[in-house]
Amino acid sequence: MTTQSTIPLEDVFRSGVLPALPNSAVNLLQLSQDNDCGPPDFAVPIEADPGLMGQVLKFVNSSYFGFSCEIMSIHQALTLVGTRAITNFALWNAVFSVIPNPKFGPFDLKSLWQDSLRRALFARALGKSLKLHNSEELFAGALLQDMAIPLLLQELPDEYEPLLQKRAAEGRRLSGLEKEIFGWDHADAAAMLAEQWNLPPEFITLIKQHTQLDELIESDSDRGSASVALASMLPSCSDEHWNERDAFFSGFAKLTNQSDEQLAAIFAAVDESTAEFAPLLKLPTPSVTLSEFLD
Repeated sequence: MTTQSTIPLEDVFRSGVLPALPNSAVNLLQLSQDNDCGPPDFAVPIEADPGLMGQVLKFVNSSYFGFSCEIMSIHQALTLVGTRAITNFALWNAVFSVIPNPKFGPFDLKSLWQDSLRRALFARALGKSLKLHNSEELFAGALLQDMAIPLLLQELPDEYEPLLQKRAAEGRRLSGLEKEIFGWDHADAAAMLAEQWNLPPEFITLIKQHTQLDELIESDSDRGSASVALASMLPSCSDEHWNERDAFFSGFAKLTNQSDEQLAAIFAAVDESTAEFAPLLKLPTPSVTLSEFLD
C-alpha cells in the first residue's frame, strides 16, 4: 500500500461537504483570544443561543463542580467556572453536533470522542506541568485533532476504510498510512476544517502539527504544539495494546525532563478528570485507564 492517490484534499473537502460550526462557538473562541474580554462579553453569544445556554447551565450545575446553590445565570456561571472552561465545553458541544457518524466496522464515533477528551485533558495537564501560558488552548487543540477522521471516512470510504483496518492489524500510525496513500493526513484535513470555521490561528497550528512530534521536539520551538502532538500518541480507548508506548516515553523524556513518577501523577489526574467529565458529555468511561496502560 504505497501508491499515492491523486485525490487532492481540496477536492475531498469541497465547500458542500464541510459542516458549519455554530456562530456562538466561533464567537466564543474569538473572544478567548482577547485578554480584554470578560464574562459580560462571553455571555452575549451564549445567551443569543438558547440551546447552548441551556447546555452551559446544565454543565455548571453538574456534580462535577458541586456548587451548593443552583447557578441560574450565564454571567454567574462564567464568573464561577471561568470563561475558558465554558468556551471549551461550548466548542465540544458544537463539534460533536456537526461531525457525522459514518457506519463502518472498526470505527466508533464515541470511541473517537473518548480519545479526544482524554488527549485534551492530558495536553492541558502537561502544559500546566511545563508552566506553559496556553495550557487551556492545548486542551482545545488536542480535542479537535482527530475531528476530520469521520468526514474522511464518509467522503472516501473505499480508500479510507482499508487504512483503518491496516492500522488496527499492524499497529501503525494512521497519519503515516495517510501520507503514503494521499500525500496528506488527517491533521491537514482537520486544519483545513478549522480554517473553514475561522478558528483562531493558534488553534489551527496546534491541530495541523499534532502528527509532527519528532520535528517539534528537535526544533524545540513550540512546546505547546509538542504537548498536543505527544497527546496524540496516547493509547486509544479501543486499543488492547499501547502500540506507541516507546515513542511516547521517548517524546515525554525529551520534552519534559520529568521522571516516570511525575508522568504517573499526570496520568492519575487525567484518569480522574476523564471519569468525571465523560458522563457530562454523554460518553462512557474508558474501560482501561492510562494508569493501567502505564502499569
